[in-house]
Amino acid sequence: MREKKVVAVIMEGPSDEAALGSVLKEHYSSNEVQFVVVHGDITSDDYVSMDNVISRINDLIAGVKLKYGYKPEDFQQIIHLADTDGVFTEDSAVVQADVDRIMYYEDRMETKNVDAAIRRNKKKAEILFKLSKTGKVNGVRYRIYFNSCNLEHVLYNELADFSDQEKSDMADDFADQYEGKLEEFIAFIASEDLAVPGTYSETWSYIKKDYHSLERNSNMHLIFM
Repeated sequence: MREKKVVAVIMEGPSDEAALGSVLKEHYSSNEVQFVVVHGDITSDDYVSMDNVISRINDLIAGVKLKYGYKPEDFQQIIHLADTDGVFTEDSAVVQADVDRIMYYEDRMETKNVDAAIRRNKKKAEILFKLSKTGKVNGVRYRIYFNSCNLEHVLYNELADFSDQEKSDMADDFADQYEGKLEEFIAFIASEDLAVPGTYSETWSYIKKDYHSLERNSNMHLIFM
């Protein structure tokens, strides 16, 4: 039996880990924190559906078990961080534009292919809703927390099409700002500018309404409460 329980944190990219890794490790200092970087968004992956998303998450955790020799009973919880990407808005918020990839604004998203974006929104919204109602994965406590419209929007108040290098640079600066300052980070992430009030379930009900999944909102503060 391991002395420390494992907290697995599923993240979309390396910049997410760079920005939040140190504060999460400080918060869970009595646990072993293992970051599972997907290098993409499993909730909008072409090969992921409502039917197989739980098994996909289980596969990710199985990889951690195999790598470190963990047993199922070693895990305390699974934390999953996901961008909302505006997927809960009405179809009318998806606007035709001459752009190379989807561009996000707090009242709309612009795309070259409106129909494809609407299909993406519907599928990802259904998957996020299912995951928000999933309490356990293979017997381990599971919670998914959202950043709207994305992590950069929440942490840096910037809604733009950043390059991977720009994301990395911003993440490093953010990590440096809060290194060893967990309480300051919690005050930031729980501020009225960002934090959706209410219970876990209530925050998910909120993000599904109106333009909230495009606006600057998060329920990550609940991780630290």
